[in-house]
Amino acid sequence: MSKRSVAIVTDSTADLPPQLAASRSSTVVPLTLNVEGQSLLDGVEIQPDEFYRRLPSVTTHPTTSQPSPGRFAEAYTSLLAEHVAIVSIHISEKLSGTYASARQAADMTDPKRIRVVDSELVSMSLGLITLVASAMAAGGAEAETIEAKMLEMRSHIQTYFSVATLEFLRRGGRIGRASALLGSVLQVKPVLCIRDGLVTPLERVRTFDRALNRIVELARETDRGHGVCVIVGHANASSDADRIGRELEPIAETLMIQPLGPVVGAHAGPGVVGVGCYPAELFPLGIKRASSAQSRA
Repeated sequence: MSKRSVAIVTDSTADLPPQLAASRSSTVVPLTLNVEGQSLLDGVEIQPDEFYRRLPSVTTHPTTSQPSPGRFAEAYTSLLAEHVAIVSIHISEKLSGTYASARQAADMTDPKRIRVVDSELVSMSLGLITLVASAMAAGGAEAETIEAKMLEMRSHIQTYFSVATLEFLRRGGRIGRASALLGSVLQVKPVLCIRDGLVTPLERVRTFDRALNRIVELARETDRGHGVCVIVGHANASSDADRIGRELEPIAETLMIQPLGPVVGAHAGPGVVGVGCYPAELFPLGIKRASSAQSRA
């Protein structure tokens, strides 16, 4: 690897399949899932399939914690031995302490060579912006240029999702502006988004099926005539995710379908389905992984 290249770092809430992250030379620093007395590294010591299998039988709600500054510093030190600089892109600061931890680690390590970016995103959308950064780094872009592109693109990446229940967001303290929906006597399903780095209610519909239809419509509206780059994510809901993928495939320049990792799943809850997407002309990625079964391989 060229010592003049820029290293890309993200965290496990990007929910990128390990093989894809590795193939794009992206380093993933894991958060920790605390469940039934165990502390497990997200995507390393516990995988999505195992987590969703265990979730119905847990007696206390799983909690999560950000990586320590020391864990980030270890990754940074190793990468700086072979790279001229690092761009480290993370989950919204309003949803996690991960960005602050990475910022602290950068200050401890070599702040002039490490640029830490608050993506203001999470999960599928964080995965997309990380893939853009990796492609830019592979093309020889400098750290300053990559950072500027991240800051420019983050407001153009849309995140739309629906949950089977708001309870997991409430318990995990990540419900944000969607707290307004709690206690509703109506049997409605929320269509949620990420706005300004927070979970925000967008619409309410009568059934989960309608919520899925609305997510597809919203993703299609991102298309400016050149297709969309989209990741469909799901928490143990592969058939729903595959359905969204099939409906978006005709306009997808990039399409991936993948399970949400344990940390994101602990806050969103089983059954959640969503998309991260942006207009393809902003940065075509040219990736097709259009099967949730493939993404678990």
